[in-house]
Amino acid sequence: MSGKFVRAIFPGSFDPITNGHLDVVKRGMKLFDELIIAVGRSPVKNQLFSPEERIEMIAELIGDMPSVSVEGFEGLTVEYAAAKQASVILRGLRSLTDVQYEFQLAMTNRAVTGIETVFVMTSEQYGFTSSTLIREVASLGGDLANLIPDNVHKRLEGRFSRLREQVQRK
Repeated sequence: MSGKFVRAIFPGSFDPITNGHLDVVKRGMKLFDELIIAVGRSPVKNQLFSPEERIEMIAELIGDMPSVSVEGFEGLTVEYAAAKQASVILRGLRSLTDVQYEFQLAMTNRAVTGIETVFVMTSEQYGFTSSTLIREVASLGGDLANLIPDNVHKRLEGRFSRLREQVQRK
């Protein structure tokens, strides 16, 4: 970068956080002085974990990463970035579909607020994963051990085990 302090945010729902997300975080740590994982609250998404649970899971994972923190936020990502005095939004890319969507979003954000977006390609082994896919596989009892961190895996198993018990009781 330019020699000045650069704070970036990595926004998302992280419901749940995956190894692909962590791959982007580790790459971002090399690019920026400070990285804030910004856990968004979405009223339109049907989320498995509460924002507080997602923040807690992420905090457990970044404990040994001194330049990385996690916070929740509501509202527009660019407004949150401005409030945090972040000059960059970090985004991970998995596929061509991501590129089209993220490009449009980045152009809009820059036109409206001037904030830059930096894209990082996720590692090949995580290119197909998404939180939605992880939730779907977990709901069907699939093995996700190599796609999500251990603490997330335990919570997912526990959550879906309880949900299956509730369905069986009805």
